[in-house]
Amino acid sequence: MIDIIAILTGSEVSEKIGQLKLKSPDGKMRMTDVADTEQLLRLIQSIPSPKAEPFKLWLAKEGYERIEETEDSEKRLKKRLEKTLYRH
Repeated sequence: MIDIIAILTGSEVSEKIGQLKLKSPDGKMRMTDVADTEQLLRLIQSIPSPKAEPFKLWLAKEGYERIEETEDSEKRLKKRLEKTLYRH
């Protein structure tokens, strides 16, 4: 987590990040920064840096496509239900 923040902002500050003890490459248990998917995406969204813009654009594009897929699925389902109901 700190690596992502540092790359995008040059800072290592976030109060939203939790920590868990995880095994490190040297075999020792160390406190490690963790976040769930929503926290990570919101964190990237909130970073006011030109380096974060490609991620933000990608997230917006993926979100738009997901909404379109959902709407198309709902339209297809509605049409199928209408055809089925009008047959009987």
